[in-house]
Formats: sequence, C-alpha cells, structure tokens
Amino acid sequence: MPPRQPEPPSGLPEEEKGSSQEEEEEANVLLVEEAATGKKAAAAEEGGASWRPSPVGWFRMLARELHWSFVFGVVSTYGISQGLGGGIMRVASDYYWKDVQRVQPSAAQVYQGVTSIPWMVKPLWGLLTDVLPVAGYRRRPYFIFAGFMGVVAMLVVALHSKLHVLFALLALMAGSASVAIADVTIDACVAENSIMHPHLAADMISLNGFCASVGGLIGFSISGFLVHAIGSQGALGMLAIPSALVILAGVMIKDVHLPDFPYELAHMKFVEATRKMLATLKCPEVWRPCFYMYMSLALSVDIQEGMFYWYTDQSAGLSFSEGFIGFIYAIGSVGSLIGVILYQNILKDHSFRNLLCLSQLLLSMSGMLDLILVLRLNLKLGIPDYYFAVIDEGVSKMINRIKWMPLLVLSSKLCPPGIEGTFYALLMSIDNVGLLSGSWAGGLILHVLNITRTEFKNLWAAILIRNAMRLLPLALLFLVPRSDQNSSLLPVELLTEDDNAQSQVENVELTSLTVDGKSSTAFLHEECKIQDDVEQDDDEASLLANRS
Repeated sequence: MPPRQPEPPSGLPEEEKGSSQEEEEEANVLLVEEAATGKKAAAAEEGGASWRPSPVGWFRMLARELHWSFVFGVVSTYGISQGLGGGIMRVASDYYWKDVQRVQPSAAQVYQGVTSIPWMVKPLWGLLTDVLPVAGYRRRPYFIFAGFMGVVAMLVVALHSKLHVLFALLALMAGSASVAIADVTIDACVAENSIMHPHLAADMISLNGFCASVGGLIGFSISGFLVHAIGSQGALGMLAIPSALVILAGVMIKDVHLPDFPYELAHMKFVEATRKMLATLKCPEVWRPCFYMYMSLALSVDIQEGMFYWYTDQSAGLSFSEGFIGFIYAIGSVGSLIGVILYQNILKDHSFRNLLCLSQLLLSMSGMLDLILVLRLNLKLGIPDYYFAVIDEGVSKMINRIKWMPLLVLSSKLCPPGIEGTFYALLMSIDNVGLLSGSWAGGLILHVLNITRTEFKNLWAAILIRNAMRLLPLALLFLVPRSDQNSSLLPVELLTEDDNAQSQVENVELTSLTVDGKSSTAFLHEECKIQDDVEQDDDEASLLANRS
C-alpha cells in the first residue's frame, strides 16, 4: 500500500490544514507526472516501450520545439495550399477547360501539362531562397511573393468571364508557380530545422506528409460539390484563400534578419553548385538512372483529359456529376495511401530492377480496366459504371504510387554530398519534364485519333496505345542498378568532398564575413543547411505521383 500522507499539525486552523494538504497533494501529483514522463522517455530511448504522444500533444510538442509559426507554415503550405488547393484545382481546372474555355480534350491535355512548367524549374527557386535574401530575409519575402501571385492569378481567372485562352493559361501557370515557390521555401525551413533539431527530423517529415494527405483527401472530396454549387470559375477563385494563408504564414514565420548580406558570396554559391551538378550528371552511375526515370514517365502517356470528357459527357459518355468526379479522385488518394503502405511493409527490400519491372507490368495491366469500362464490358459482368470507375481509379493510383516510391529512393541515392537539396530538386525537375512529355504525347494521341468533346469512338484505341507504351520502359531496365534499395549507388569520388577546395571556399566566406562585420554564425548555419534538404521532397513526390 502507498504510504499515507502526513496530516498537518492539529494546532493549525482548519483552513490552513486544508490548504496545506492541497499543496502537498499537488506537489505529489507533479512528482508522479514527472516520474512517469521520465520513465516514458527512458523507455523510448532504450526501445523498451513504444510510447507516443497523442496527435494534439504531438502538434503542441512540435509548436513548442520548432516555434508555432513554423507549424502554421507547414499546415498552410502542405495541407491547405498543396493538399486541399491541389485537389480543388485538379477538378475545377478540368471543368474550366471543358465548360468555360470549351477546348478539345487534346488541347486540354496539353494545357494541363503546360501549367506544371513552374515545377520544372524548382532548382532555380531553391537556389534563390537559399542564397539570395530579399531585404535581409531569406524565407519571408518568398512566401509573401508566392501568396500574392496566387491571389492575383486566381482572382483573374474567377472574375473575368471572357478571358482569352492564352491569358487563362498564363494565370493558371502563375497559380502553379505560387504553389511551387511556397513549396520550395517551406522545404528550406524544414531543412534548417532538421539541422537545429535533428531528433525531430522524422517528425517534421511526418507532419508534411500528414498535412498533404489529409488536405488532398478533403480537397478532392469537396471539389465536385464546389464546382456544382459555384461553377469552375468560382471554385478556382476560392483558391485565393489558400494563397492568402501563405502570405499570412510568410508574415508570421520566424526568420533571421541579415541586413548586410554579402551578395558576392551568393554568386559564388551559384557557380559552385552549378559546377558540381554538371560534374555529377556526367557520371554514368547518375545519368543512366536519370535517363530511365525520364523515359519511364514520358512513355507512360497520359490521356486523362480524354477519359474525363467521356466521364462527364451526357450523350456518348457516362454522365458523371461534379460531385461524383470529386469522389472518384478522393478514392484515388486513398489508393495512393494504400500503395505507400504496401511499399513500406512488403516491397521496400526488393531490388530496384525487380520492383520497377513489376510496377511497370502492373501499370500496363491496370490500364486494361479503362478499356473494360470504355467498352462497357463491366455491365456484362454485372458491375455498374459507378462502382467500376471507383475501383479503376483506386487501383490505378495505388500502382502509380508503388511505381513512384522506388524512383524516389533512387533519386535520393543519386545526390552528391554538399548539394543534396539542390540536386534532388533537379531530379524532381527531370521527372516533371517526363510527366510533361507524357502529357503532350497523350494530347497528340487524342488529336490523331480525333477524340473530341463529343466524339469518343476511338477512345478504346487510345487506351490500347497507352497500355502498350507503358511496356516500353522495360527495355531500358538495364540502365537501373541491380542493387537493392539500401545500397549506396554513387562512386567513391563523388561521395568524398574535395577538402582543400571546400576549405578554400569556407576561408573566403569567413574572411568576407569578418571584413564586412557580419554574423558568421548565422551565415554559416544557412550555408550548411542544404545538406538535409533531400528529406523534405517526399511530399512534392506525392504531388507528382498524383499528376502521373
């Protein structure tokens, strides 16, 4: 039995007795809580217990350790701007090109690819936010600029009833650039905090993924209802709200002020990073997998706009409503999450070649579900169109994610020391170029087969061509290393830094900082932060996988 608490002396008044007893009870409670917390922490360190804080406690811990403005920035950028806004943008832009601009499916396919161009120059945004501060701040101005660009672009699309197709395309590109710049900037903040709080790096990655996944699921779920209620232009205008939150995040973000930044060092950093990237790309162990990644995405042509027009056509198609289209895409997000779980628990220990071969075969086979739906064979099997379309989207996104995960791991292992973040952004840009090539190739196929707004008799042929082309990357698998996903792929000469050259650069930087009277600690902290940037790009890969 626990020992009894000593009673207060009998000579004290009753009020003082009660007060003293309450104070002792509170002190004992605090001691018990501290002991329990210490035991949980010790057990977690020794691996003897799997204690984890509640979701609310986890958010509070991150806000306390990393500053609440950083957590708000992640929620605003990944959760609301990329996740929720990206889901609404996907559905609303499809209806905008179809119903407002009234373009053909082939043209809409090309335009959707063009709007992703700002993501192809992600290394440029990354270098700018890393080495070129504005008004003495590295992060805040880029958040504010990105937010204002998104607000203006979305309001132009929403309020102009007869916007020319070229200006509409430029406005949607500006909206995409807004999200891309904010994404790069918050990635830089995560990288900086990963260095200052290395024990919280995994928690920050989990926060990014959680916000993006939940935001995307909500965005797809409500997108169809928004388009039905206020139209595609109104839904696109609603995206000014996520951009405004990005502005607010930029105003509140905790950022170091460097009033006398030496801009000549920024030029040196640009030159050095460019030189090392070019040298790395010349290495056969790097350019061969890069070429495979580009070709595998470019040959997996995209005819999504042709399928979307057929889904929503009221005479020759399935006549799906706006709400059901959003529901289909939401189920696709669920399928993508299932793909991550399968990869994490079953497939992550297989070799690159085996897993990429399997995923490419499954991708081609899953495309046959579209053929079954277009030929209406599902009705002969007794499966209604609504159910089969949902199954088709879920399976397709699951396999796309299984294909994407080893490509992501492969990209992370091709990054040389010192420029991991910038080189990873370059690899993501190569993947974006591959997606753009596949989108434009799909638009060309739709045009050649004369698949229009109301004519879909050759849609089955486009699906067969797409499925056949998905098998072509199998002939290029020899470019991918045979090793498993836990092995190092770079040659030794790229893994070791040139110590003399590195020390010379550091000496020049230190000398310049000393002469100009600048804070060397703050600047050198910013100089080394890029080394952990590669961990942050998993969520951008989620966005790319949803596009593919």
